[in-house]
Amino acid sequence: MTPELTALALAILLQAAQFCLMAIPANLELGPGKTLSPRDPDRLGKPILDQVSTKTGRLIRAMNNHFEALILFTATVAVISLADKNTGFSAICAWTYLGARILYVPAYYFGLTPWRSLIWFVGFTATMLMLLSAFM
Repeated sequence: MTPELTALALAILLQAAQFCLMAIPANLELGPGKTLSPRDPDRLGKPILDQVSTKTGRLIRAMNNHFEALILFTATVAVISLADKNTGFSAICAWTYLGARILYVPAYYFGLTPWRSLIWFVGFTATMLMLLSAFM
């Protein structure tokens, strides 16, 4: 497996870990009546993010943010792999993305400003540089 595909597989496992990190406190705070429901607005009363603690809300937002970032990263790894443009540079970019996403979770959880945004930017930039490298 190429380094880019390995980083992608680990990023997917990170997403699963983030889901567990979010789901446990969310279930404890909301109870199964809400978490197992279809989450209709009339049943919940207000959005889930308004009903959980600040830190659980941050875990939810960090997880959702990774879903968004993972879409771009997955597409980029597919382009690199299918175009046979795997290089040392693309591998460094892939590992940089993964490292940034790992650091992003505690940075978001602990509200580290402006570090959370800078870490996000590092991961995004690594993804875009890796994609651009496919054109070289």
